[in-house]
Amino acid sequence: MTAGPNRPTGGNKPNQRDHFRFHHPHVHLHSMFGDDWFALKAEKFARFFGTPVFLIIQTIIVGAWMLANIIGLVHFDVYPFILLNLAFSLQAAYAAPLILLAQTRQADRDKAHAEADALHREDIARASEERQALMAKQTAMLVDLVNQNTQLTQTIKALTERVEALTTEVHSRLIDTVT
Repeated sequence: MTAGPNRPTGGNKPNQRDHFRFHHPHVHLHSMFGDDWFALKAEKFARFFGTPVFLIIQTIIVGAWMLANIIGLVHFDVYPFILLNLAFSLQAAYAAPLILLAQTRQADRDKAHAEADALHREDIARASEERQALMAKQTAMLVDLVNQNTQLTQTIKALTERVEALTTEVHSRLIDTVT
């Protein structure tokens, strides 16, 4: 059973509402890069590029590379560090598309969430308008009931006064006939 606006989601409570009901229409959306393992791992790796941990590790590796070649421990990439420049170019060649992939996937998620939030706000506004209309209708009914109650009270008062007058008249006629 699909969870709809007022359908239960299988929880313990029969009237439990699905709080993600506005997100369900967007579940079918997939990123243009797919949701396979490569896209997910590439996105994680692209997110790692901007972390302080990555920058610190890269700085340590580059410093060690340069230091080892300058002091003569190794001689595979002497000054001007052509191999190091090639490694940076290779890293940039892969980093840029991975970062764009992560940004595109995040933009797709943000768009779907924004649409779901807009639908949620519209639902709240509609429910609020319905409640206000119901309150206005109930207020009108209460005013009508108060008016009817006032009329009934006035009718009862008039009838009570009439019964009292008739009782007084009957009582006085009885007393006059007895005396």
